[in-house]
Amino acid sequence: MSGTLLACVIWPLFLFRPKNVYNAKMGAGILKHVTKLYDLSWELRNGEVLAEDRGAVIVSNHQSILDILGMFNIWHVVVKIAAVARKELFYIWPFGLAAYLAGVVFIDRNNSKDAYKTLKATSDVMIKNKTKIWIFPEGTRNKDFTKLLPFKKGAFNIAVAAQVPIIPVVFSPYYFINRKKYIFNKGHAIIQCLEPISTKGLTMEDVPELIEKVRSIMTIAYQELSKEVLSALPANYPLATQD
Repeated sequence: MSGTLLACVIWPLFLFRPKNVYNAKMGAGILKHVTKLYDLSWELRNGEVLAEDRGAVIVSNHQSILDILGMFNIWHVVVKIAAVARKELFYIWPFGLAAYLAGVVFIDRNNSKDAYKTLKATSDVMIKNKTKIWIFPEGTRNKDFTKLLPFKKGAFNIAVAAQVPIIPVVFSPYYFINRKKYIFNKGHAIIQCLEPISTKGLTMEDVPELIEKVRSIMTIAYQELSKEVLSALPANYPLATQD
């Protein structure tokens, strides 16, 4: 509800420079304060990698709509981001309209050819304007806090085609959410930025191996973050490992 109300307020401001990534930065600066309502804290690690002024494809794990809130809280570090979202979200107004005017790229998952064309056009802008594209390669929200889902190849195809680096970003598990028991506690989430992975010289034939390499690195980081945040919890904490 709060996000919808804020979208109503900010979308008219975006009309002055429609589909400009700086709209997203401004909107994120406002919307990130929703964090206070949920009593959450976000900790960015190795953020200097994200701050570098260059085109890149950011890939991260996807656990919840809270991932977007986490992005809002680090947007000022990255500055120029073009997020990618499924086409259906565009029709949830006013949020969809605000997102469109902020430069969010909407793709039709049911039409792979159209989705690829959209992302290819976006990659051209990414190179020209040194903008980073943020994609969730799992393709859907992962409610299993014990592992990452298989990665889809779209983000990696785009990175290889544009010859830009892939920047893996890992969100620690949202241990403070238990959907079965309808529990949402205050919590602390770590956003770990990993070292960029070059795609220079790679071709489409290298994509499957690249996907496995990135997923393996992210899995290790996710497991390490899981141990860190879960070990600090009391033994009787209402943790949901899968729901």
